[in-house]
Formats: sequence, structure tokens, C-alpha cells
Amino acid sequence: MIEDLWLIGIGTGNPAHVTLEGADALRDAAIILLPTKGDDKEDLAHLRHAIITASGSTARIVPFEYPVRDPDLPYEERVAAWHDEIARRWIKALDGHSVDGPVALLVWGDPSLYDSTIRIAERLSPKPALRVVPGITAIQALTAAHAIPLNTVDGPVRITTGRQLRANGLPPEETTAVVMLDGLCSFQQLDPAGLHIWWGAYLGSDNQILIEGPLEKVGQKIVDTRARARARHGWIMDSYLLRRM
Repeated sequence: MIEDLWLIGIGTGNPAHVTLEGADALRDAAIILLPTKGDDKEDLAHLRHAIITASGSTARIVPFEYPVRDPDLPYEERVAAWHDEIARRWIKALDGHSVDGPVALLVWGDPSLYDSTIRIAERLSPKPALRVVPGITAIQALTAAHAIPLNTVDGPVRITTGRQLRANGLPPEETTAVVMLDGLCSFQQLDPAGLHIWWGAYLGSDNQILIEGPLEKVGQKIVDTRARARARHGWIMDSYLLRRM
């Protein structure tokens, strides 16, 4: 049984992104649950271990196998079933272990932004005492890498996903939109006239890639660069900011 569960935001892959609070939490945790995602995600496992080592943590590392989503289910049902299975695997991984202190999970970016770890934790029964340690988000890493402000003067910002962008487009009244979780480069479906894009992958890491410019000029370059990078590394984390100019 997990009495105390700590969700620690770790930024976008650079150990320096971990806050002092996050490093303290890693050192104070008794157990750290680490997902395994297959050989093609070995780089991600190395990054997690590097972050733990840099923090000075001596917590027990307990791996659990990360499930895949069932592509035959409708989207919302598919995600709900996936979350249920992840929660079950957390508990199964801890079977046979003496849980004598806080259990921690490393969460990419910040646990509050387009991450479901908090929702998965709510599925546990009995519910543990939950602590969330904030982390640097992909949005912060993206704007910092490009040295741009997130918003225009007094302007709103839409934070959305590739799936939503494909379904709803970019409303004409929107000045700035940040798009995450977009494996299909959904900006290709937009009228590029007047849109500027700032794109980044592997933000904050040694493999960081940045492209920016008018969407109609750099859109295909982003598509091609992203495909090559994903093939080379076996995975990719990227996001982008669109702004009407």
C-alpha cells in the first residue's frame, strides 16, 4: 500500500531543470517507481537515471512495465483503460517490497500540464497522501530556447493539443497558441498565411533541435526534421508555438 505518493516534475530532460525542491524530494523518497518502455526508449531510461544520480538519491529503484493503449477502443475509453492499467502496474510492481516511506514518480515537465499522473494517482485505493512538486514545463523550455515571450502584450494564450488543432483549427481571434502532443504535425492543416512558428524538440538536452520562421516557409522542414530525429532516437518530445503576425 502506498501511503505517501510524490509526483516530481523533472523538466524536459536536462538534469539542471530539476528544482532544489525536486532534488530534495528525490533524496527523501524511499522508493522511486521507474517505467520501462522498451529498447527504443532506452535514452529516456538513461535520462531518468541521470536525474536520480545527479540528485544524490539513494532510494530503491523499482521498475514497472509501461502499458500501451488499445487502439481499437474509442479515444476517451482507450485513455481511461490505459490509466487504470498504469495504476494497477504501480501496485503490482510494489508487491513484495517493504514500502517504508514516500514513493516517488518522475514526471516529465510539470505534473499539472498535459500529464495524467495526478489522474492516475486518484485511481489508487486507498488513496495515498499526494504531494506534487512542480517542474519546468515544455512551454517554458520552448520559449526560453527561442528567447521569446510566451504572450503578446496583454494577449491571451491558447494551450492545446495536435488532436484539438486537427479537429477545431486555430480560431481567427487567437493570437498565440502552444501545441503539445502532436505526433502528426497538425499545423499542416492550417492556412499558413500570417502564421509564425517556433518549434523545438528534445528541449534543454544535448539533442535539442530548434526551427522557427513563417509557417509557409519552414513547415515542411519541421516535418522532415522531426521524422529524421524520431527515426534516429526511437522517440521524440516536441512542441511548438504559433503566433499571428
